[in-house]
Amino acid sequence: MTAIAPEIFKAYDIRGIVDKSLTTAAAAAIGRALGSAARQQNIPAIVVGRDGRLSGPALVKALSQGITATGVDVIDIGLAPTPVIYFAAHELGTQSCVAVTGSHNPPDYNGFKMVLGGQTLYGEMIQDLRRRIASADFLKGRGRIKKAGVRQAYLDRIVGDVRVSRPMKLVVDCGNGVAGAFAPELFRRMGCEVAELFCAVDGTFPNHHPDPSKPENLADVRRALQETDAELGLAFDGDGDRLGVVTKDGEIIYPDRQLMLFAADVLTRHPGAQIIYDVKCSRWVAESIRYQGGRPLMWNTGHALVKTKLKETGALLAGEMSGHMFFKERWYGFDDGLYAGARLLEIVSRWPDAAWPLKNLPNALATPELNLKMQEGEPHALVAKLQKDGKFPTARELITIDGVRAEYADGFGLARASNTTPVIVLRFEADNPGALARIQTEFKTALESVWPGLNAEFDHAH
Repeated sequence: MTAIAPEIFKAYDIRGIVDKSLTTAAAAAIGRALGSAARQQNIPAIVVGRDGRLSGPALVKALSQGITATGVDVIDIGLAPTPVIYFAAHELGTQSCVAVTGSHNPPDYNGFKMVLGGQTLYGEMIQDLRRRIASADFLKGRGRIKKAGVRQAYLDRIVGDVRVSRPMKLVVDCGNGVAGAFAPELFRRMGCEVAELFCAVDGTFPNHHPDPSKPENLADVRRALQETDAELGLAFDGDGDRLGVVTKDGEIIYPDRQLMLFAADVLTRHPGAQIIYDVKCSRWVAESIRYQGGRPLMWNTGHALVKTKLKETGALLAGEMSGHMFFKERWYGFDDGLYAGARLLEIVSRWPDAAWPLKNLPNALATPELNLKMQEGEPHALVAKLQKDGKFPTARELITIDGVRAEYADGFGLARASNTTPVIVLRFEADNPGALARIQTEFKTALESVWPGLNAEFDHAH
């Protein structure tokens, strides 16, 4: 039996601090558990790739040794964004892969996003791996490690699918994440001129954190848009599965608004299609989808949960407030920041001013994602209490599919437990500052009443 830190088995991936909770021994054990599960499904090979973190090569090696010890082959595609690893699972015919990535966590983290037989592992499937390791329930065999490259096939596939109507000049900020090894070439091949920011892959992230959902991480893009003649800024997270968008005048186009643009585009070709959005998104998303003749469906936050729902419903598009976009129309249904960037360029390049279609999307007074830090395990306990005992006197509806989302006549508030870090994620939106303040106060009161001693302080709207 291998002793392994149970807290690294998260809701939709495995993630921990390298050499502390996530060791090479743990990676090898996870490899053996995955390989054993793959063999039981008659999966002969698993694609493995990694982001630019310094701990990546050692973890890939240990994971691969674990997988091959069960008789399953490993196809190592090397350094690649998470969506390219998903693409490789399709392209190389395995429908199975592991992305060794810490996503947007600090540099000392790493982890695994896993797909077996076309199913993204999450929830109990991840706990099954933990239980298998605890009971050393491993199959034995002798698999091989092969190398393969899918870079050109991936770039060719996008360039062959997505067309820009005119050349554009872009600022592309990869935050020294792995997207830097792919994004500039992709957009140049699409006919764009690219001003690169931090596109050299560096796992120490020396310039700013690669997380475009945080406004402070887009400051460099904004500055570059002011100082150059570029007309649009694109930013990517550490493993390339999320997109940030900034207009020439520095406005951040948050992912829920990006989703409205993508939905309107998809619905021109597929009238009445179903489109999925997560609980953190603006009220305008559903309105906008309905207005365009589509069918909106609110769902839980979490890339694995959204992908599973996409498959189950046959929806053509899904998006999350965090920046994960899932195109099933013309693509594979997995979250891909680079492909989302390409599709965005296809749409906005139809206008002489790329900002016009973005600036004219419905907008509301809203906060960015706010985080209340707590101890490990506490956020889920708090949310359970909030769902049971929280009082929201002026709300007209409480949605509890993922945390508590209170819908008001003039806005909404959300509190949910993050599945990646020990924080409560909060988001507020309203028709005016007075309504926003009232909703925030109602949430502050509800949170502090179910969790005495909590100091629920919120930032203001953007």
